[in-house]
Amino acid sequence: MKKTSTRLADGRELIYYDLRDDTVRDAVDRRPLERTVTTSEVRRDPLLGDSVAIASHRQGRTYHPPADECPLCPSQGERLSEIPDSSYDAVVFENRFPSLAGDSGRCEVVCFTSDHNSSFADLTEEQARLVLDAWTDRTSELSHLPSVEQVFCFENRGAEIGVTLGHPHGQIYAYPFTTPRTALMLRSLAAHKEATGGENLFDAVLERELADERVVLETEHWVAFVPYAAHWPYEVHLYPKRRVPDLLGLDEDARTEFPQVYLELLRRFDRIFGESESSTPYIAAWHQAPFGQLEEFEGVHRDDFALHLELFTIRRTSGKLKFLAGSESGMNVFINDIRPESAAQRLREVASS
Repeated sequence: MKKTSTRLADGRELIYYDLRDDTVRDAVDRRPLERTVTTSEVRRDPLLGDSVAIASHRQGRTYHPPADECPLCPSQGERLSEIPDSSYDAVVFENRFPSLAGDSGRCEVVCFTSDHNSSFADLTEEQARLVLDAWTDRTSELSHLPSVEQVFCFENRGAEIGVTLGHPHGQIYAYPFTTPRTALMLRSLAAHKEATGGENLFDAVLERELADERVVLETEHWVAFVPYAAHWPYEVHLYPKRRVPDLLGLDEDARTEFPQVYLELLRRFDRIFGESESSTPYIAAWHQAPFGQLEEFEGVHRDDFALHLELFTIRRTSGKLKFLAGSESGMNVFINDIRPESAAQRLREVASS
C-alpha cells in the first residue's frame, strides 16, 4: 500500500491509498472553493447522559446528484469533483459537511473504489484489503488527535438507509467522547467481570455463539453469527477469533483472511431476498475500544474490549422495511419480526445460490 496525503482547495486533507507503490498523485484541486466553515457543536443531554451533535450547516450538503455530477467520482477534464485525480484505488478525505469538526471531533469520507456503479461486495479481495488497511491507518492517525476519544468506521448503503450519494463509500467519525452504545458494552463488561471473578464477557459470548445454531460463517481466524438477541431482521456480527481491542490489533493472518470472509457476507446479504431485490440496504459498523480513559468502567481495560463488526439491514422481507416505531424510538426496546435462528439459517442457505 502507498499512502499520499494532499490538500483540497479549501484546505481539507485528502489521502490516496494505492495498490501500487509507484503510483504518483500530484493532481491539484482546481475548484474555486472557499475554506469550509462549520457550526458543529456537541451538547450533553442532562437526563439521558448522552451527547448530541448539532450541525445545522449540513442542511446544504449534496443530495442525490445525477451520476455524471457525483462528487466522489474522479475528476475528468473540466468536470471537477472532491477527488482531483482522474483515477484512484481508495481515497479518504475530510467531509465537506461534517457532523463533528474542530474540538468536537472529525468526520471523513472513505471511497472504496472509483467505479460509481459498483459496491463493496463487487471489490476484489485485494481492493477489500486496501480498504481494511485504510480503516486501520485512519484509526491510528485519528486516535492521536487531542479531541478524539473513539474512532468509528462504518458504511451506510442504500437510499432506504438515508444515503444521499450513490457512489460506494463509507465514513469515519472521530468522536470527542465514548459513544453511548460502547459505554453500555463497557458497563456490561465491567459487571460481568466483577460477577465472575474476572471472566471476559466478549469471550463468553463468542464461546456461546460458536456452540450454537446461529453461526453463519466460520474460518480459521473469523466467525460470523446472528446474535442471540438480534435487534434487526437480518443482523450478523463478525468477530476475529483472537480478541483485540481495535483494528490496529489484528495480526497479518486475520488481515489476509478478512477480505474473503467479509465479501462473502456482503454477497449473501444481497441474496437474502432473491434476485428481484439484489441490492440489500445495510449498515456495516466497526466497534472499537475507546482511546480515552476508562476510569468510570471500574476494572475494565482497553484490551478487555473485543473489536467486531455489526452488519444489519432494515429490510425485513421483500418489499418491506422495518421502521423504528413507538417501542424502538420512544423507549429503545426493539421488537424483531424474525427469529435469529431463522435468519442464520437463511444466510447459510444463500451461500450456494
